[in-house]
Amino acid sequence: MEVDILDFLVPVDNSKTLFVWDISPSLAEERIYAELFAVFSSFGPLYLLKVCPNAPLHPPGFYALIKFYSAVQASNAQRLTDGRPLFHKSPLKVKLSSKQPPRFLSSGQPLSHARCLELANHYLGFDGWTCDIITLKELPVEDGGEDEEGGLREKKLKFGCLMNLSFPHHGVFTTGSAVLQDRFTWTGPDVVLQRRCKLQRLVKEKALVKAFSSVLLVVLRSPSSSWERKVMVELKLASDQFGASDETEGTLQVTEFFHPVDEEEDEEGSDSAALECGNDSCALIGWEQGPFGVDV
Repeated sequence: MEVDILDFLVPVDNSKTLFVWDISPSLAEERIYAELFAVFSSFGPLYLLKVCPNAPLHPPGFYALIKFYSAVQASNAQRLTDGRPLFHKSPLKVKLSSKQPPRFLSSGQPLSHARCLELANHYLGFDGWTCDIITLKELPVEDGGEDEEGGLREKKLKFGCLMNLSFPHHGVFTTGSAVLQDRFTWTGPDVVLQRRCKLQRLVKEKALVKAFSSVLLVVLRSPSSSWERKVMVELKLASDQFGASDETEGTLQVTEFFHPVDEEEDEEGSDSAALECGNDSCALIGWEQGPFGVDV
């Protein structure tokens, strides 16, 4: 029986990263992407697939960077595709990465909200998990939430959310929390309403991401068939995670996190490795220093 453990963090380990090279320059980049995706996604869900042209000093052609969520699936893909032509006449080289990830990525960052849903639905199904809002409330901000700067009226909004995440088929549940603040120029009540709705959505997504970050998926596979598998759900023990109970009522747990402005969903790292950060288009000030309790 093959055992694989997956978490809801951005994959940065070399054991989950493949490089593919010796790709023919006669093929269009779009076709290469489609062909590679068809081949490697058959081994398991992909976090990243990036096709790049060779450097100017190298022969014409392409190489690809592929990231799996699972080290076992990456290893199987490398073993079964290396030295084979796959989608063109000459054989391709497929190797596991040997490059060390940046030091600031060594601990892993949480997956984005969309990636968490993608991974959970793939292994557990759409009915394999549920989420419920325990608390969603607007919180007070400094200076009453309004400032005057350069003749412009500046508005601040702040929301906190506590979310319950449960896996009914496994008898497992956990919670996640987030506090986000937005600062913008006040131009009318319609702008405030739009910002309020957007911030509510973002804080709910971040709280769910926080809950998923404490979850481990233990996948047991039959060595004779990659489709025969059993999935179990376990929780990581961490000081900033707590189960839903009477103690959580009226309390919001907050954790430090900073969100850059206007980042894309799937940004890439310094060595073409994918990084996972916020994709919030509003200017988020950051989560509160923590952990500590906030009465709501």
